[in-house]
Amino acid sequence: MGEVTIIEEDHHQVIIRSVFHFYGNAADEEISKTIADDIASQWNEPAATILLRKKWYAIRFIIEGYYRPELTSEEVFTNTDPVNNYFRIENFAAGNISFVDGIGSNTGYFLRENILHHSTTGAHEYGHTLGLEHPGDLDYRGRGVPGLMYPRGTLVDPEFQYDPSVPAGQKGGTLNPFKRKVLISDIEDLKIDKLGFADNRAPLGEFTSVWHDAH
Repeated sequence: MGEVTIIEEDHHQVIIRSVFHFYGNAADEEISKTIADDIASQWNEPAATILLRKKWYAIRFIIEGYYRPELTSEEVFTNTDPVNNYFRIENFAAGNISFVDGIGSNTGYFLRENILHHSTTGAHEYGHTLGLEHPGDLDYRGRGVPGLMYPRGTLVDPEFQYDPSVPAGQKGGTLNPFKRKVLISDIEDLKIDKLGFADNRAPLGEFTSVWHDAH
């Protein structure tokens, strides 16, 4: 989840700001900052622009990440600020996968191994918090670099597989999540121009407000 702000002065920018509060046994200050930096760099990489009110605006993502060992369930339940997101980080997750609590949400659970080494998992799950779903067609062969919202298991060209030498669909022959990228189409799918702005601000996503215990 995040808050979208239209800035008229200076260079005409649309700012999407989100703050991540990380808790859990596998959370720490370093990984909290790294996840936030990875999300920001990956979503800002396309240098997207948008036409609003007959003017072009540059889209910029500002992502902050904080380690919050003192975080309480009450803070999660009562939060009303759309910039705030709450994610537990653990070394074990049921199903062996990271997840969010809904399409358009502000809470979820990260499996630590999924988000190491500048993985795209954090950015992918962030896309879900902003309202993006997995594409319906998971055969992306012949179309080049897969967009960020394609999930593990997607069929892709060999160079985007875990193992380029393996036939598509076999073990190692599906999308390596390190090879997907945020595309202009991912940002267009946010439909920022359809939001209802008040005083040049609008929430993007929904409040799920779920506190997670360790699995």
